[in-house]
Amino acid sequence: MDRLDAIVFDFDGTLAELTLDFDLMKRRLAALGEVFLGERPEPEATPALEWLDQLVARVMERDRDEGMEFNTRGRLVITAMELDAARDGRLFDFTRPCLDLLRSRGVATGIITRNISAAVRVVFPDIEAMVGAFIPRECALRVKPDPAHLMQALDVLGADPARTLMVGDHPMDVETGRRAGALCAAVTSGHLGAEAFAHLSPDFTAPDVGALLSELESAGLI
Repeated sequence: MDRLDAIVFDFDGTLAELTLDFDLMKRRLAALGEVFLGERPEPEATPALEWLDQLVARVMERDRDEGMEFNTRGRLVITAMELDAARDGRLFDFTRPCLDLLRSRGVATGIITRNISAAVRVVFPDIEAMVGAFIPRECALRVKPDPAHLMQALDVLGADPARTLMVGDHPMDVETGRRAGALCAAVTSGHLGAEAFAHLSPDFTAPDVGALLSELESAGLI
């Protein structure tokens, strides 16, 4: 395997502590949905953003104006929770040293996230000085697991997906990398253990980004 040209990271749970309660987020969306649907929808395994889109479509079938209002209110619920969680968050101790190491080795770095930039900047105010590409939700053409999210970052970095490693703490990060033709690494610094990634067979699995870079260094990939 050749040396890597670029490494693109997820943010929450990968480079920063994951403090956002997605189950609570979906319960709040369900409570809001009850106002518009007349019955409380049962939260599904679908991620909150996609579940909101599904609920909005159901309301739209009844009344377009109410659907648009529900969409606006639902996204405000998500945004408020993201900002609240960011105020309690912090970068992992290894994040800045790891990004500095990659810079010194000439490896381009990027961050793609389904979170909003305002929340990320609360935790990482100088993010754009530390990485070459930062694509938060509101800047993404399509969010991961759509590979367009990763490809958008690689366009900014001028990197080939075949020489890029996508790193994240959720199976959707590995799925995103696979669909874009990149190498993939799973880290268990979020809420999921290695077994959650087994069905996707990531190229690397590590406890966190610091341990992952040590492995990449030993393999001569950075």
